[in-house]
Amino acid sequence: MTASDPSSLYSGTGEVREKHRFEVGRLEDFLSDRLPGFRRPLDVSQFKGGQSNPTYALSCPGGRYVMRRKPPGKLLPSAHAVDREYRVISALNRVGYAVPKAHVLCEDPDVIGTSFYVMERVEGRVLWDPLMPEQSPDERRAISDSFIETMTRLHAVDFEAIGLAEFGRPGNYYARQIGRWTKQYRASETEEIGAMERLMEWLPEHVPEDDSVGIVHGDFKLDNLVIHPTEPRIVAVLDWELSTLGHPLADLTYALSARQIPMSPFASLDDAELRSRGVLTVEETVDAYCRHTGRACVSDLDFYFAFHLFRSAAILQGIVGRVRDGTAANVNAIGKGGVAPIARSAMLFARKLGA
Repeated sequence: MTASDPSSLYSGTGEVREKHRFEVGRLEDFLSDRLPGFRRPLDVSQFKGGQSNPTYALSCPGGRYVMRRKPPGKLLPSAHAVDREYRVISALNRVGYAVPKAHVLCEDPDVIGTSFYVMERVEGRVLWDPLMPEQSPDERRAISDSFIETMTRLHAVDFEAIGLAEFGRPGNYYARQIGRWTKQYRASETEEIGAMERLMEWLPEHVPEDDSVGIVHGDFKLDNLVIHPTEPRIVAVLDWELSTLGHPLADLTYALSARQIPMSPFASLDDAELRSRGVLTVEETVDAYCRHTGRACVSDLDFYFAFHLFRSAAILQGIVGRVRDGTAANVNAIGKGGVAPIARSAMLFARKLGA
């Protein structure tokens, strides 16, 4: 691995960072009569990846687990909702969806300083480079197919039947999301960016009429998925912080919009090159999604790309704010220079629709 290889920065675990340390003995006390099979002593390390909620590997003589916690310090309103993560994972456990088993939620800040939950540790691989350079073309194709199949299975879940009818407000998803990320962006704003100002005016006026509802992951991308240790298939979906009830197309178009970011590894590759590598093109990805769901087509891609790039810029601005405040979960958190280029890319799609 090299320093430019994202897996060298984000894969695996290391020593718990100073800002995210806590009294391990208090956690042991809490888990001793709540986590089946738990036995002292507890060994704790911190996963390198992730920009939001600090994530820890817990090991003890009785098993291996993962803990997600709300970071310490001043936080944006409604962000870092580990209780929502725990709730949706617990609900999806009931229908056998590909998520870790949820074990225990603690909302008492006296235990480790912030609320947290503990879940199963699923063995497998996390691939940080979306072009999957270490896989063969056939493996890339199989993983890409599993990506879409896993996404569409989530969107097919009857959210009312598993107790998630109140997990979000059905309908008007994109309008609410635009409002939410505008507020989040304003709360962490460090400088005025013209493209963001224009997007916050234009997006609310151009929301598509289609208002389907399902469980939306909110951050459905390759590095939030666990791949089987030896087979090219997804065995677990991680990081449910942004999940809600919303428009199912949000996950699909979010995944595709990541290719439109200026620093994306897809930027220099045309469709023929992607096909030769075994990676689905945008058109192939949309067709596969429609085939799995029975949807006739996906229109309004330019709006969806403009929205998701705006959202990505707002999320990145939040990270900039956490870096400034010293609460970022990842020491490699991206600097503020990425916000403006992503916003300008969003405007390129908005201008196709007359912005």
